[in-house]
This record gives sequence, C-alpha cells and structure tokens, in this order.
Amino acid sequence: MSTDERLSQEIKKWKGKLASEMKSVSGNEEFINNIRAYESDTDYFYEKGDLVRAFEAVVWAWAWLEIG
Repeated sequence: MSTDERLSQEIKKWKGKLASEMKSVSGNEEFINNIRAYESDTDYFYEKGDLVRAFEAVVWAWAWLEIG
C-alpha cells in the first residue's frame, strides 16, 4: 500500500470518528467552531490532494476535541 493510500485511509477513519463524536458535543461555541474549522480544512486539503495537510488538520480537530 502506498503512502498516499495509507494517509487517505487514516484521514477517512479519523474523519468518521470525529463526525461520530461531534454529534454529542456541547459547550463553548467558539471551541466547537474551532474543531469544525479544522474539520473543514481537512476536507479542503483532501479535495486538493494535499493529504499531509489534510491528515494534520484532522489530527488537530481530534486534539481539540480531546482537549475539550
């Protein structure tokens, strides 16, 4: 499996986990909007084929979720 294939697989996995967790998230709207911004960045970079930045963005989104 190529690096791009592995990155794509990981991005999809963590995006799915993030989407699932975000359904039950409540609290500070600014904090939640920050998570959603990173989620949006993930989609943007993924669509552009920039898988490294897409992966970084989903990792940051997940980190903010965990911090909150």
